[in-house]
Amino acid sequence: MASSRTWAGTTLEDRAAARRAALIDAGTELLGTDGAAGVTVRAACRATKLSERYFYESFDGRDALLRAVHAQVAAQARAAIVAVVAAHVAGGGEAEGEALAATTAEVDDPRERHQAALAYAAVGAFTAFLEEDPRRGRVLLSESFSDTVLARHDVELVPAFAALLVAQITALPDAPDAVDAELTAVALIGALRNLYLAWMGSRPPISTERLNAHAARLIIAAARVSSRET
Repeated sequence: MASSRTWAGTTLEDRAAARRAALIDAGTELLGTDGAAGVTVRAACRATKLSERYFYESFDGRDALLRAVHAQVAAQARAAIVAVVAAHVAGGGEAEGEALAATTAEVDDPRERHQAALAYAAVGAFTAFLEEDPRRGRVLLSESFSDTVLARHDVELVPAFAALLVAQITALPDAPDAVDAELTAVALIGALRNLYLAWMGSRPPISTERLNAHAARLIIAAARVSSRET
């Protein structure tokens, strides 16, 4: 197979990929700072110093860029949660502190206590992800309320995040059935989204530790909900 053509030491494919990445970075800045209304082809090209020709090499329009930015931040958030959960399961990433102790203190069964600590670790990872770059919260949580493209894409992202919650719910001893777990996971995504939006807007002002404890307790409390007929 013929090798890819090169220019200035890099392949054409690598240069195209670098331009696409730069446009996504610019879109993240625009969406996370100015909101969806600030994301335009012209603004992205201006930020990257690329011509529209190169923009359309990567995206067929502004909506495609919005989806790419949204998808990338969502994938990064999910990866951050998965990494912390994996470390926790392996025994090397358990969160510590008074908030975690209070969250698990009322749980008697060791297996349930482990799942409670796991929930705390997962929400803590998501909170840290948002704190690390405040633009992420706007990209992932709030801008879909003002843009129909992001609202539709939000719906596409739900299964990936719901799967994380389903895994925690079904790992509980005497867990609810798969349908209950799925329904609860979807409901929790909505509840947690609004909880984080309130935290981002300081309504009411609470510490990060209290946010994590409240979110983890919410997951634990909802995990047993069942509509199964007996």
